[in-house]
Amino acid sequence: MADIRIYNPEGLAKPLGQYSHVTRVKASEYLFIAGQVGADASGKIAEGFDAQCVQAFANIEIALRSAGAGWGNVVQLYTFMVHSQDIPRFMAYRLREFPRMFSNGIYPPNTLLMIDRLVQEPLLIEVQATAAI
Repeated sequence: MADIRIYNPEGLAKPLGQYSHVTRVKASEYLFIAGQVGADASGKIAEGFDAQCVQAFANIEIALRSAGAGWGNVVQLYTFMVHSQDIPRFMAYRLREFPRMFSNGIYPPNTLLMIDRLVQEPLLIEVQATAAI
């Protein structure tokens, strides 16, 4: 089982959202999950940012469970968004859902990047995860 320590070291500013600055991991195995978008197993893209956000994280959970892992194994997230206007919606999603996903109240580091577009024009968010198992 992985030994995961997520923390915010002294000397760094308080995180601007639900994430931490550092994850220290001792693990025998890592799980690298490709960026997940707001499309279901049939390829249908959810309508609107909020629905795509829900679907992207649901897809990550499916990938985690496929390896016998869960949200507590996640050590890093990367989030790619098309519109900066969706940042408040993303933060609201995290405020609402992360306490359920990360029940210990410790959130893994997350890098948030604004990009020109994703692989398909209607896609608004993509989230990539790394887990230690």
